[in-house]
Amino acid sequence: MMTHLICELFEVLKGKTLATAESCTGGMIGAQITAVAGSSKTYKGGIISYTNEIKTALLGVNTELLSREGAVCAEVAEAMAAGARRALNADVAISVTGFAGPSGDDRGTPVGTVYIGYADEKGAEAVCFCFDGDRETVRTQAAQEAIKLAYFKNKTHSVVEQNQ
Repeated sequence: MMTHLICELFEVLKGKTLATAESCTGGMIGAQITAVAGSSKTYKGGIISYTNEIKTALLGVNTELLSREGAVCAEVAEAMAAGARRALNADVAISVTGFAGPSGDDRGTPVGTVYIGYADEKGAEAVCFCFDGDRETVRTQAAQEAIKLAYFKNKTHSVVEQNQ
C-alpha cells in the first residue's frame, strides 16, 4: 500500500538513516517500512512509546512537558522525533502521537487529533492533523502522513542540494 512512497523516501534519503518513534500507531510505520525489501539499508529501527513512562525513559521527553501539555501536542511530537534520532543514532526521525479512539482526552482534544514530528540535523518540528474515521482508519492515515512528511522534507533538501 505504501510501498511505492517508502521506496521513494529511501531514494531521497540517499544514504541517510531513518528512525521512528510511535505512540498511537503502535509500530505500524515500522511495519510498513520493513515490509519493503532492502529497508535495512536505511531504517535503523523504532521505539513504540505507548506510555508516558517510555516517552520519558527512552526518548527523553520532559516529564514536566507531559504533565503540563499531555502526550498529544506538537512539543511532545518534536521531542519524540528528536529522541528517536538521538537514541537510534539516525540522520532523520519521524514520530506520531495522537488519539485514535475510542475517546480523546479530558482537555477536550477530539479523537483523530494526531501530531507528527520530524527531526534532522537542523532541529525538530511537528504538524497537527485531524483525521476522521474509526481507530484503524486514524492509525492508518497517521502512518501514511508520517511517511509523506519524511519524504517531502527530504525531497526538498535533495532538490536544494542538487541545485548547489
